[in-house]
Amino acid sequence: MPANLCRNLPRAVRREASCGPAMTQARYAIYFVPAADSSLYRFGSAMLGYDCYSGDDVPMPADAGIVPEDWRKLTEEPRRYGFHATLKAPFRLAPGCSEAELARVFFAFAQRERTLARIDPDIRLLGTFTAIVPREPSAPLVALAERCTIDFDAFRAPMPAAERERRAARLSERQVHHLERWGYPYVSEDFRFHMTLTGRLAPDQQDAILALLRRHFAHMCRDRPIAIDRLGLFKQEHADARFRVLHHAQIGAAA
Repeated sequence: MPANLCRNLPRAVRREASCGPAMTQARYAIYFVPAADSSLYRFGSAMLGYDCYSGDDVPMPADAGIVPEDWRKLTEEPRRYGFHATLKAPFRLAPGCSEAELARVFFAFAQRERTLARIDPDIRLLGTFTAIVPREPSAPLVALAERCTIDFDAFRAPMPAAERERRAARLSERQVHHLERWGYPYVSEDFRFHMTLTGRLAPDQQDAILALLRRHFAHMCRDRPIAIDRLGLFKQEHADARFRVLHHAQIGAAA
């Protein structure tokens, strides 16, 4: 089937086809990712110990005040995804869809998009992990995430039943509905822009780690507003691989 027809496949057809062995194991995602030469990206990649543009490890700041091996354990989970904020959560390609077609639609989306949101950043705890979040809610940012969720959904193969069951545990009824419809529970009313900096922290670690992150962020980024002006198409080759930037584009710029 030609790749450009994948968006016209009914969801039920793609659901049935995705259960077969031919389903690719690679995953893709649409993220906000800062420019590689920006102070924000240098901060985030240093904290996670990973450059998702190059695929290389990154040393954490020498004056971090924490044993490097301990810090690598604290950041092991978010390191797999790179420094980013989720706009369209990771998905496998639906049958009939190709990476080339996904890339074409990605660049077209970025070119026609006109939402240039800005946030005043703060570093906070979200449950038991830390992240950069907006100080105040941003309606334009929520709208951008919703368009990403909807516009790229035709490329998404529905997740296997066992994965749906596992991920639905401890979700609200509305979040389970989002998971079923969009492959991710935290969309629409439940969307929250965040750029993860650590994995789960024990209660006795939280205050010290927050202080460390805020100190380095103020030093490297000076708490300036963050322009949400760039999109990244990320790819994870297989389940044990890290996500890497496959393509990136400035919002509203010519392809």
